[in-house]
Amino acid sequence: MTTNPSPLTPRDCRRPLPAISAPLTTSFGPDARARDVIEGADLTGRRAVVTGGASGLGAETVRALAAAGAEVTVATRRVESAEPLLSELTAAGGAGRVHVRALDLADLSSVDAFANAWRDPLDILVANAGIMALPTRTLGPRGWEMQLATNYLGHFALALGLYPALRDAGSARIVVVSSGAHRSAPFDFGDPQFERRPYDPWTAYGQSKTAGVLFTVGARRWAADGITANALNPGYILTGLQRHVDDDTMRAFGVMDDQGNVKPLPYYKTAEQGASTSVLLAASPLLEGVTGRYFEDNGEARTVRAEDEGPGGVAEHALDPEAADRLWGYATSALRTD
Repeated sequence: MTTNPSPLTPRDCRRPLPAISAPLTTSFGPDARARDVIEGADLTGRRAVVTGGASGLGAETVRALAAAGAEVTVATRRVESAEPLLSELTAAGGAGRVHVRALDLADLSSVDAFANAWRDPLDILVANAGIMALPTRTLGPRGWEMQLATNYLGHFALALGLYPALRDAGSARIVVVSSGAHRSAPFDFGDPQFERRPYDPWTAYGQSKTAGVLFTVGARRWAADGITANALNPGYILTGLQRHVDDDTMRAFGVMDDQGNVKPLPYYKTAEQGASTSVLLAASPLLEGVTGRYFEDNGEARTVRAEDEGPGGVAEHALDPEAADRLWGYATSALRTD
């Protein structure tokens, strides 16, 4: 399978990031719910795709966008997993239509099929799906480390494939769900697939999340087409994302007791609270024209250096435009190769 990105070659690949005078703030804090950040918004006539939209943060994103009137497509690896959500939203009524379509981000033929079947302008693409901390090095069909293949390359290929639909919308938004784990792992261009360095599940996860942020920086080349892209950290939340994390690690995190019961710590968010920043970036008028930035707790995050301590913030290595362009080229070359 060959993905042909030639129509997407930017007129100016070196377009600089827009000047940023001050971090963007909102009146919403970490406890805001997804529905709160777009209360009163009318998304009737807009179309959205939410990857991993059948559960967790994705499902809350779907609920909020649909409640505001958007027509939402849930893109999920197992179509049947979305049936409870579809039944719930159909019974509720009074919202935008919700569809479900199969998408396996680790399988680029599945990504191609999804993009090639899309026929309408697309206003919102939420890159929400992901996997975390695979215990052993696992490779996808293209030989990419599986976390990088799923969390980054699959979404990058999807955005490339849907680029014409995003462009045709006239004012489209791409939202990338990243993680604070990106701070610990710059993108390693020398050995991104762990072919020579020892595999570490958390380094691999962090690198994949750095790659997602770099994608939004590199997407500045699409700004002239009315497409903006921003990334976010949803915060600490217990969802199915932790399914590959062993019990000892969960206990070390403080979210599992000796009997194996899982419960959030006081500062953890609910899924609806965690989805609020995704929804803010996807649909709030406050984000009109904003691109290439990283948000947490419904505001733009501060930039931090490697030696900085404390939670939160976005690492300098994730906002580096040269690294973003290099990664864009690296991924594009990978997609050209059978």
